[in-house]
Amino acid sequence: MADSLPSAPPSDPKPATATATNSPEEATTTASSTTTTSSTPEGPTPPPVQIPLSWPADSSLTLDWIQNLISAFDWSSKNLPPSELPSVLPVSVFDTLVLTASKILHKEPNCVRIDDCNDNSRVVVVGDVHGQLHDVIFLLQDAGFPCDDRFFVFNGDYVDRGAWGLETFLLLLAWKVFLPQRVYLLRGNHESKYCTSVYGFEKEVLAKYGDKGKHVYRKCLGCFEGLPLASIIAGHVYTAHGGLFRSVSITPSKRSKGKKNRRIILNSETKPLCLGSLEELSKARRSVLDPPWEGQNLIPGDVLWSDPTMKSGLSPNTERGIGLLWGPDCTEDFLKKFELKLIIRSHEGPDAREKRPGLGGMDIGYTIDHVVPSGKLITLFSAPDYPQFQATEERFKNKGAYIVLNPPCFDVPEFHTFEAITPRPAAKPYYDYEDVIDSDEELDLASMVTST
Repeated sequence: MADSLPSAPPSDPKPATATATNSPEEATTTASSTTTTSSTPEGPTPPPVQIPLSWPADSSLTLDWIQNLISAFDWSSKNLPPSELPSVLPVSVFDTLVLTASKILHKEPNCVRIDDCNDNSRVVVVGDVHGQLHDVIFLLQDAGFPCDDRFFVFNGDYVDRGAWGLETFLLLLAWKVFLPQRVYLLRGNHESKYCTSVYGFEKEVLAKYGDKGKHVYRKCLGCFEGLPLASIIAGHVYTAHGGLFRSVSITPSKRSKGKKNRRIILNSETKPLCLGSLEELSKARRSVLDPPWEGQNLIPGDVLWSDPTMKSGLSPNTERGIGLLWGPDCTEDFLKKFELKLIIRSHEGPDAREKRPGLGGMDIGYTIDHVVPSGKLITLFSAPDYPQFQATEERFKNKGAYIVLNPPCFDVPEFHTFEAITPRPAAKPYYDYEDVIDSDEELDLASMVTST
């Protein structure tokens, strides 16, 4: 792990210009509407709002408060060293924001159902963003801010690898507090103790909040535990970070009559892998810092870590050491069984996809992995020019993408691709990106928490 911490960015970066482009080939290939937008930041300005920010006296967030938060985070990333973040967002404000959001998130079910869509509604689905704050700000502005008629579903991986994971996560928590029935934050595999200790988020938090850093990190981990695992949109679209999951149904031994509170011994017979049900998903215990790869509570790990393949069947994901690989036949079975039309998952960026034979690359921010009689499986990735820190001179230069689902059925994806904000404010990494493994493969499972 690198010991160096980010230094102050230069105070006068010059914005780069880019030309908007449209790719008819993309739209033709996917048989869906695709627009490509180029993004250009504004130059630096004096502090756009009075800082430090304070929590509203009536404890009710407003759109103005969130816009001030966006402006303050954007400005501080360009003009202040990371250690000065508390001068923008004091620990007391952080505590209130995270506590308020956590109370909302922990009350939500494992699979949130978004059913109050109507003919005026739009649903925006977002993939991995990995601490790329400026690209997230652009995406929100490009898609249009959340509002009564515009829902957002984020598929996880808010932190790690990028230099502004904390600001990104807190911004999205603020949106959740402001519009809890319009903004849905799902958990990604990086919202865990293991990943954040390896891929930079823990060091980022400690660097930004100093002697309060351990407290801030601990509160973030607690919030991660409350993030739901999946969503079903308008009864037709299933979204999750990794994807599908196994059945873990177990048969308890009989309890002797008259013996109350006697321990039940579970039959741990090994059974062939088969897809799990939405009922099993609803009963899984998600409040674990690191979803286990063994034992009975396997569904959270499957939902967060699994990947599709072109090979039929369901099998252990040996590359990652956790989760599953599932083929087109499993996609068809899942869609048909639960009367769905579309699966939108994330989890794989360009670095992962270059190692996955038979599946498309991530150069335009999404791939259509399975097309089956009942519908489609899509991988969506919303972090352009990822990862922020790369060990080779030749970058992936991928675009990011988000999906808009429109009425009446909300099951036809409209793809929007976008380029990275350039130039990014100067920053140093919080992890040893030259030595750390790509794509979360070959995990050091022994260091992960195994409690089930």
